[in-house]
Amino acid sequence: MQAVLRGQLLATARAMSAARLNVGTSGNASVRLAGGGFLVTPSGMAAEVCGDDDLVEITAAGEARGSRAPSSEWLLHRDIFAAFPAAGAVLHAHPPFATALACQRRDIPPFHYMIARFGGSTVRCSSYATFGTQALSDAAIAALQERCACLLGNHGMVVWGRDLDHALALAVELETLCEQYWRTCQLGAPVLLSEEEMADVVERFRWYGRPRAPGSEG
Repeated sequence: MQAVLRGQLLATARAMSAARLNVGTSGNASVRLAGGGFLVTPSGMAAEVCGDDDLVEITAAGEARGSRAPSSEWLLHRDIFAAFPAAGAVLHAHPPFATALACQRRDIPPFHYMIARFGGSTVRCSSYATFGTQALSDAAIAALQERCACLLGNHGMVVWGRDLDHALALAVELETLCEQYWRTCQLGAPVLLSEEEMADVVERFRWYGRPRAPGSEG
């Protein structure tokens, strides 16, 4: 099973680069392992030159196993997995529009109903902390409460999903919304949806994209 996950994680890291979520060695990705621990991309290697054997296993005890050093952000991944049991995969990236907004320390307001896909009426931006530190993890966890994505102040974005495909789709969606918000702001302050309107959309997203229960109708 771990061999399959290694292939999927490497494919996801390369897909992040192809989607321009990351450039060069920026960003990182991880996937939860059964029984505790996770696989994470290595430090300082572009996805295009990384192989399955370069991916690093972090055990439940925090021990790194592999021929490479783990991503400098492995603490961030560890803490998100610990804080959010539903998280099966975590992606961290520095895409242009999300990073531009993060450098303005802006939450993304409810300018579009798809913001609700991330769990609430806003996508929060965390405070700034040095990369790879416990302070960054703590800031991210605070911004991720009741959310599956946030911006990292003066840094980039982080998302978690139920699996790698879900996390990648969320990351692409978030960068798209960041671009749309940035472009909308060029025309003036956007018209925002109300809390009531967003609450209705958040509720609808509880079942959006999920398999229909056996025996259900409609």
